[in-house]
Amino acid sequence: MAEYICPHCKKPVCDDDALLCLFCGESLNRPGKHIPRSRLLFIIIVLLLVLSLLFIFLR
Repeated sequence: MAEYICPHCKKPVCDDDALLCLFCGESLNRPGKHIPRSRLLFIIIVLLLVLSLLFIFLR
């Protein structure tokens, strides 16, 4: 388990999955494992638009 140094408070964080510093609460600037909500919403809207166009053309 490798330590990661917080870019804000400079304290080591031992949690490999942490996205926020345990001491100051600031972001550790690590890429998350999950899709952000805004990107997920965008993907859902695009899929709905494609499906609706597909249904219109197949009529």
